[in-house]
Amino acid sequence: MRVFLLMLLGVVLWAAPVFTPVHTLEVNGTAKDMVFDGKTLTIATDAGHIEAYDVETYQKIKEISIPDVKDFMGDIMPARVMSTDHLGNRYLLLSDSGIGGYSNLYVYDGTLKQIYSHKDKKAIIKARFIDAHHILLGYLSDEAALLDTETKKERYRVQLSESKFSDFALNEDKTQAVFSCESGVLSIVDVQTGKIRKTLEGLNVDNVYKVDYKNGMVAAAGQDRRGALYDAATGKGSYIQGHFLIYATALSPSARKVAFAMDENNDIFIFNTMTKSKLAVLKGQKSTLNVIIFKDETHLFSASDDNTIMVWDLTK
Repeated sequence: MRVFLLMLLGVVLWAAPVFTPVHTLEVNGTAKDMVFDGKTLTIATDAGHIEAYDVETYQKIKEISIPDVKDFMGDIMPARVMSTDHLGNRYLLLSDSGIGGYSNLYVYDGTLKQIYSHKDKKAIIKARFIDAHHILLGYLSDEAALLDTETKKERYRVQLSESKFSDFALNEDKTQAVFSCESGVLSIVDVQTGKIRKTLEGLNVDNVYKVDYKNGMVAAAGQDRRGALYDAATGKGSYIQGHFLIYATALSPSARKVAFAMDENNDIFIFNTMTKSKLAVLKGQKSTLNVIIFKDETHLFSASDDNTIMVWDLTK
């Protein structure tokens, strides 16, 4: 009995602390994407709009809606905003057009301007600002493109693989982006030229749902239940084995911490990226994770397939 108690005590002492949200935001619609620019948290929803919040006060400071669309039956419905971004006074909104699987792309800078419609036949899944006049695009066909919003022309469009696109993430200065696809192979792309600078492979053997790229490290959330971590320069790395499909990931600004959604309860696990030791478990998410973002080394935001955004503090 004494041996059993000692073993139990050891488990308790080594168990990672459990955290619950310190704050929540309720948005009008299911959250599909979310970005953080240092001051503002911008959330895209399936209800045809984006909502921007001041992260100090958690007050809504902006709401931008786009026109409704017709579905394949001809019924009017809100456009699902799949991807958003915020740069200065500009907001980006990428939505499903409801026609043929093609996308609508808008930029808002005081007025809403449509860059692409379904007539342009662009099957774009994700978009992010590079600067005030250029947007990086990720196509369903696993193509990367750099769009000039003034000319509405792409400076390049590059086929990265024969697999279906899943996600991309920019590094801090937006000079490189890591693209993921259903094959598990990651491509690090030079944003200005579209050239593949590095191929990362061997850790994930199936679809990589989400990626992040911070401080020279890449994190990959895999359908194969592997949370992969690569050194972007050398291409070497290792993975943490999860218990369920890993739908989301995020790296802290220093890349010393990584978050993975690793079980069927939608819990978020925080690990030390060097030792792979578990640092914390975040409990309270009710639906499948879509996005995790580190605000800094101890604070995070998360969005799942519902209308609740959760705020986490690893010090409380």
